[in-house]
Amino acid sequence: MSKAKKTILQKGKGKTRKKAKYEYLYEKESQYFAQVAESIKDIAIKELKELGAFDLKPVFRGVWFKAIKKDFYRINYFSRLISRVLAPLVSFECKDKDDLYKAAKKIRWEEFLTIKQTFSIVANVSESEITHSNFAGLRVKDAIADYFRDRTNKRPNVDAKEPDIIINLHLHKNQATLGIDASGGAMHKRGYREESVSAPMQETVAASIIKLSGWDGTVPLYDPMCGSGTLLCEALMKYCRIPAQVFRTRFGLEALPDFDVNLWEQIKKDAQENFKALEKGIISGSDIAERSINAVKTNIMGLHFGNEITIEQKDFQDIKSIQESMIVTNPPYGIRIGKNLNLNKFYKDFGVFLKNNCKKSTAFIYFGEPKYIKKVPLSPSWKRPLKIGGLDGKLVKYELY
Repeated sequence: MSKAKKTILQKGKGKTRKKAKYEYLYEKESQYFAQVAESIKDIAIKELKELGAFDLKPVFRGVWFKAIKKDFYRINYFSRLISRVLAPLVSFECKDKDDLYKAAKKIRWEEFLTIKQTFSIVANVSESEITHSNFAGLRVKDAIADYFRDRTNKRPNVDAKEPDIIINLHLHKNQATLGIDASGGAMHKRGYREESVSAPMQETVAASIIKLSGWDGTVPLYDPMCGSGTLLCEALMKYCRIPAQVFRTRFGLEALPDFDVNLWEQIKKDAQENFKALEKGIISGSDIAERSINAVKTNIMGLHFGNEITIEQKDFQDIKSIQESMIVTNPPYGIRIGKNLNLNKFYKDFGVFLKNNCKKSTAFIYFGEPKYIKKVPLSPSWKRPLKIGGLDGKLVKYELY
């Protein structure tokens, strides 16, 4: 363990709170929780380690990890695969509604929000005496409201859509943990998607596909059915070293009592100075639908170096060749299909196109409906389930010789 990592467990480390009379759980142990889909937990763990996390402990739907403050901030700013990052405040045994209310009311909530700010509760309950997540969330809400009302005769309002702070409750087997959503909302919401098409791919899914492909920019990347361009945008952000949350204007970690604004601003400044320029021809895409082309052009123009991505309107069968490249795409399926589109024939034709027109390339195809994998007349190198973002599909790799 590095010297820096050892020091996070020592008392008396640099605090920005004026009166450090009470330390919350994340401060005492420098431990945080990353919510992540089960099917990408392995690559999310690698990403966390690359960003400085250590002492990682995978559990259901997430990973406990430790990090010095700088790396905790970087994880919130850079992670492409995590759904949320939580900073735990207290953990306690909770067998009934009174246990929950009393524990929640003991927290010094004025250290996190004022009566003029808004908050929301996200609760998850499983295998406990309290069986309903909504009910548990309401008890925490009542405790916070009463905490402020007892002291000021006023209370902050709840805002489920755009709260100033999100409070997270996890209750499993009668053990409760209350924490702050440090990311300030779902991290798949990057902020670059201004235009969309039907059933767009979630950004975290696209980032997972790019990560699993191993693409590093040494060969061109092409998406022949780019839709609104999510795969292209995630590829660009990875190649150009652009933080996943570069457009997010508010983070929950800014509400933590020990928030270090100077360190936070330095991390963002260093990230921008580390951007890597994109050259023309490295990332390209096309789609048969004019609506999709308009959407992807709008979305990439909001990104740094987005004007270096080449976009064309054409059917994949009109593409002469995609050779010595990385092909990533999410073909039509279910609600993404066009009118009168025979999917059996479509996937067969697409497989023939890959075989005949994409020599010496590697293709990573995401099948939203895995039953169509067998319709592609190619032998996969591997298949991997990707259950994430409300999808239950498979990513398939094809080596095209």
